[in-house]
Amino acid sequence: MTTHVHEVSPRVLDGLRHHGFSDEDILDAVHIIGFFSYYTRLADALGIDPEPDMPPP
Repeated sequence: MTTHVHEVSPRVLDGLRHHGFSDEDILDAVHIIGFFSYYTRLADALGIDPEPDMPPP
């Protein structure tokens, strides 16, 4: 979703549903992915270093 957002199609969503994800699960995942994507870009743009105990990306 983060790097290929335009490739998220109804077919992709149907695949997730086939593997047991509910629409609410998918919505939760989209919110979490979107938040971390935003936060990572914000931190990178501001030059914020990760916490010392976090592994490198």
